[in-house]
Amino acid sequence: MAQRQRKFLGGSSKINILQAVFLGFVQGVTEFLPISSSGHLVFFQSLFGLRESQLFFDVMLHVGTLLAVVVFFWKDIARIVQGSMNMLKREKRDQQGGKLLLLIVLATVPTGLMGIVFRDWFESFFSEPKFVGIMLLVTGGVLWVTRYVRGQSRGVEGMTWKDALLIGIAQGLAIMPGISRSGATISTGFYCGLDRSLAGRFSFLLSIPAILGATVLEFAEIETIGAIWVTLVGATVAFCVGLLSLKLLMGIIRAGRLFNFSYYCWGMGLLMIFLAK
Repeated sequence: MAQRQRKFLGGSSKINILQAVFLGFVQGVTEFLPISSSGHLVFFQSLFGLRESQLFFDVMLHVGTLLAVVVFFWKDIARIVQGSMNMLKREKRDQQGGKLLLLIVLATVPTGLMGIVFRDWFESFFSEPKFVGIMLLVTGGVLWVTRYVRGQSRGVEGMTWKDALLIGIAQGLAIMPGISRSGATISTGFYCGLDRSLAGRFSFLLSIPAILGATVLEFAEIETIGAIWVTLVGATVAFCVGLLSLKLLMGIIRAGRLFNFSYYCWGMGLLMIFLAK
């Protein structure tokens, strides 16, 4: 990424407090809204001219948004735990949480396999802002098509293993920068005919093992930590903004207006393609 970054605004190897706040805000908004957090971080870190890898900072931003998911969907997580216990005890009451856990595990399998097999190939695109812009155009197209999908009412009881696998594959493809994880998984849920609210909830609950797994892998590669307090500021901003973004997006999902984000993706994609040299 270094060669690309020097072609933007110049050069710096450290993130300052204002950049940390701004990037934390960007992460909190884009991690959940279907506009690709990885694509935006690539773009803005390039604009800031950050020549060195900011891996630790990026990982901690993802930790901040991961905590936001856990807090926002705490009731769903509690229901999954209770439902799983009911299944283990062979109790017939409220086993939907247990089924939801099994579907999340099943969907995580293709994501994990794709991450392991294609990880280096996917990560090679993080140094290509122009390619990221093209993928944002693709994300916009995926979101746009959802406007033609009629809302259906299949809940957890009607969700199948095929639905879970397709959503998991969509999440695996979103490792590629510029492909929105939430946009790809929620749209796939729509295409599968799931209830809109379930498509959103399943997408974000599925993000917990995905973000956690990616964070563990990236922690193993961290060589330098940098300024801890600056990183904590960025992570805190990402957490707070992430909570607000989740509340906003779930309302938009229920209203069936996810396709409105396609305009932003197209505009941002064209901007990245134009600015990248």
